[in-house]
Amino acid sequence: MLSEMPITLTVNGLVHTLKLDPATPLIYVLRNDLSLFGAKLGCGLEQCGACVVLAEGEPIYACTARLEDMAGKEIETVEGLTNEHGHLHPIQEAFIKLNAAQCGYCTAGIIMRTRALLKEHPHPSRTEICNALDNHLCRCGAHPRIIHAVERAAVKLNDQAP
Repeated sequence: MLSEMPITLTVNGLVHTLKLDPATPLIYVLRNDLSLFGAKLGCGLEQCGACVVLAEGEPIYACTARLEDMAGKEIETVEGLTNEHGHLHPIQEAFIKLNAAQCGYCTAGIIMRTRALLKEHPHPSRTEICNALDNHLCRCGAHPRIIHAVERAAVKLNDQAP
């Protein structure tokens, strides 16, 4: 029998207290308990990036992140990028505008890694973008459009900066 204990998480600004096995991978909590379906379980081995979310602003693999290690941390998923009025984040807008998401399976993880990249490097070079997204697999072959979408989002975000 699994040992369950109450664990408190903050996901997309909302506090959740869940009684679960502390070893539960975060991806299962997000999808099964919080109904946040953006992050996907791909490989389960930190190899594809489909599950990437942000913890304290840093990209993590939700497939291997244990619930107990996430307690008390601020988790952000792709669903959290939409503002309170339902408007998409400029990164999401760029991906849609440039058709950078064909099947969409990898997209949420790539968007979240992009968010972390653009916070750290507001004006990334193409090499920095490629290096940041290197561990994300897209079988559709949308890589050129993904790179263009990241570049477009960077310009838009920099135009909005105070």
